[in-house]
Amino acid sequence: MFILANLFSALAVILHYVLTFYMWIIIARAILSWVSPDPYNPIVRFLYSVTEPVLLAIRRRLPVFFGGIDFSPLLVILAIIFLDNFLVPSLAQLAFRLGA
Repeated sequence: MFILANLFSALAVILHYVLTFYMWIIIARAILSWVSPDPYNPIVRFLYSVTEPVLLAIRRRLPVFFGGIDFSPLLVILAIIFLDNFLVPSLAQLAFRLGA
């Protein structure tokens, strides 16, 4: 059972880092929306291609435009924080109980 416990522990750590990295990508995308970046810049294109599917799904389901302000990045960040505080500790606790 210790192998399964180590697997869940590693998944918890990896999930934490992936969620944190994606949150920073969303923040960078939101900051870029305040300026007029070059749309042909590879970094800008990467940020838009990675974040747009998630943000578009939020925009389709919820009316998140209030006064011309897009709140979809804020909702995605809140969802990431929820997953990081709920799912990651749950996986870590499951790993601890399997290892004990």
